[in-house]
Amino acid sequence: MFEVAISPAVNDDEAALASPFVKCLVRLILAQDSHGSWDGKADTELLADFIVSKERRRTIPIIGDPDPDVLWRLDKFYTAVALAIEERSGLMASPMIEMSHEGFGRVLFTAGRLVVLSKTVRDVHRFGFETFCKLAAAGTKLVDDAIAAIDAYPEVARA
Repeated sequence: MFEVAISPAVNDDEAALASPFVKCLVRLILAQDSHGSWDGKADTELLADFIVSKERRRTIPIIGDPDPDVLWRLDKFYTAVALAIEERSGLMASPMIEMSHEGFGRVLFTAGRLVVLSKTVRDVHRFGFETFCKLAAAGTKLVDDAIAAIDAYPEVARA
């Protein structure tokens, strides 16, 4: 009997795709598909645009307005962060994204009267992650940071 060696990257990608944040992002993307054209597609296919290699990133110019597809991905990523915060805390987290036409801005998340997360966004033209693991790690870290803020100030978050 032969055993097939599975590369660690494949196992890491499978673990990343099974993470709660990535599952939330996939559900959000599928919810946008009103015609069912994405039904049956693998999660890797749905999230492929979020993966941007170093080589590809270098070829993307940062002059001019950000591409609408990039802005869509940015919006979906941060909306998935908000949904994951809501799933874990039971509180509605509202993302607010303010972006200049040059691709710089800020993302704020509020829960009740508490700003649970504030992030400066730069070089939106090149928004993406090198691997599914980095995508999962970035989203999970943002969610964890927001949950820590909610845990530190629960009265304000519930106000």
